[in-house]
Amino acid sequence: MTELTIPQVFTAVARDHPDRACILQGEQRLTYFEIDEASDRLAKLLGKHGLGCSKERAALHPWQSGHDHVGLLMYNSPEYLIAEMAAAKARAAAINMNFRYQEEELLYLIKDAGLCAIIFDSALADKVTGIKNRLDERTLLVQVPDSSDKALVGGAIWWANALEQGAGGFPLPETQPDDLHILYTGGTTGMPKGVLWRQADIIMAGLGGRRASGHENSLDDFLRAASRSASKMMPAGPFMHASGRWTALSQILIGNIVVLPENAHHFDPAGILETMERERVAGLNITGDAMARPLLAQLDKRDYALDDLRVIVSGAAGLSEKSKQAFLSKLPHIEIVDSMGSSETGPQASSATKKGAVSSRGAFRPAPGTTILSEDRRRILDSSETGIGWLARSGRIPLGYLGDRAKTEKAFQALDGITYAVPGDRARWLTSGFIELVGRDAMTINSGGEKIFAEEVENAIRRCGAVEDTLVCGRPSQRWGQEVVAIISLREGHAVSDDEILAECGKHLARYKLPKAIIRQMAIARSPSGKPDYTWAKSVAQGEGRPSVEHSAGAEPLKRPGRGGRNV
Repeated sequence: MTELTIPQVFTAVARDHPDRACILQGEQRLTYFEIDEASDRLAKLLGKHGLGCSKERAALHPWQSGHDHVGLLMYNSPEYLIAEMAAAKARAAAINMNFRYQEEELLYLIKDAGLCAIIFDSALADKVTGIKNRLDERTLLVQVPDSSDKALVGGAIWWANALEQGAGGFPLPETQPDDLHILYTGGTTGMPKGVLWRQADIIMAGLGGRRASGHENSLDDFLRAASRSASKMMPAGPFMHASGRWTALSQILIGNIVVLPENAHHFDPAGILETMERERVAGLNITGDAMARPLLAQLDKRDYALDDLRVIVSGAAGLSEKSKQAFLSKLPHIEIVDSMGSSETGPQASSATKKGAVSSRGAFRPAPGTTILSEDRRRILDSSETGIGWLARSGRIPLGYLGDRAKTEKAFQALDGITYAVPGDRARWLTSGFIELVGRDAMTINSGGEKIFAEEVENAIRRCGAVEDTLVCGRPSQRWGQEVVAIISLREGHAVSDDEILAECGKHLARYKLPKAIIRQMAIARSPSGKPDYTWAKSVAQGEGRPSVEHSAGAEPLKRPGRGGRNV
């Protein structure tokens, strides 16, 4: 097994190709040398403030971190990736923060992660100002200027000054394969949790270091990949979620060029396509239908010269067969790759679709280490067994959840001496040896003793041409225990009756799975990356509207945890 760190690979690539473009965003065009130098300087500033690693992995439990944590409250930008790399070089760990969070949500995350520093965009300065008096007074604040022209938050350091203060001979520590890469989940089915990955593991499992054959790249393999001509990849999703963050990191570890949308505050399909056309982007990463549909609508409005585009990769949310075929009809020269995975496993399986090829229609080819456990989680299902089990992955998997022993021991289970990550997805083997994802167990609806997976009902509803988007959840029922409720939004200028929706669903689902109620909304609530907001869906289904924040951080100032063995 190859044991590498993210800074080790990036710095080696940067030294081989210092003048190559690394990150492009509008007029910003930064080279590998510039990204490497800026991240060195910021890492030294973090070190001067005492941030780094104080307890090595061997002395910690799987749910503990020995690193100081640096929050990134930022939109997609070169500075985000510089800050990510800087934290790793300092042997601290970057924490992705949701820029849509409000005060109580931010305070929950800051407390849960034990943040010692926050790097934030000026456009988000008001959020920081609103919580500043609740932070530990030692918390380092670095503010990145932008077009908002917001004033410097009291006690913060401007980005340029931070880089200037980091210049000089302050020694950087030697990074270790055990150093953590931490990813906070989006909170789709509960409060956000920090997933703890060893850098050596996430490089192979999620950042392109392991090939489909199972071969793991050595440092020389990464450098050989970087020696080829650089390709341009655009991550359309925000870096605060795994799909966009991992896409960008995986590209710069092989010497490719990351092209960012100019409008990072909102999903702008016209701006994305114009940038792809101008920069001759070869690959686009999106998050399911939530991004595919507006892109397809924009492609209907005008033609774009996208001859250089070779692949669209979708992950983190469902991409319908209808969207795949629509892309291929407009861009017949490309390939659509649908990737299935989670924060707790990295990419687990994928399907590829080309124009004229037979569609896999929901079937995914498993990646190395991916398997299905039995219902009781006591054995591995043979690929000839077609019953529903638990999607799992072994090998390069995370250590656990930050500060949560119970969830760690539930999600990371040992079987015959091998540890499996079992994040809660239900799946079955197909006779082809491929895998069909059934749905997430947390969104299972138990109606009259029958298990119904929200995603399978959603997929059936999406086949109705008038439906723009949908989420399905359960609500209490005196007769059934729970009943299926569908929340839908319609395409502009389209209408459809409940009976027509049920008739379409009835072609694909057993009658007991059909919605007992269909609620129309102007739009479906999703995260900026397109992930579904099931908390919102349940509140709508029960007639409550959007709920308030479930957890409060309390009124007391947040104290920095003691250094070493952080167990929040």
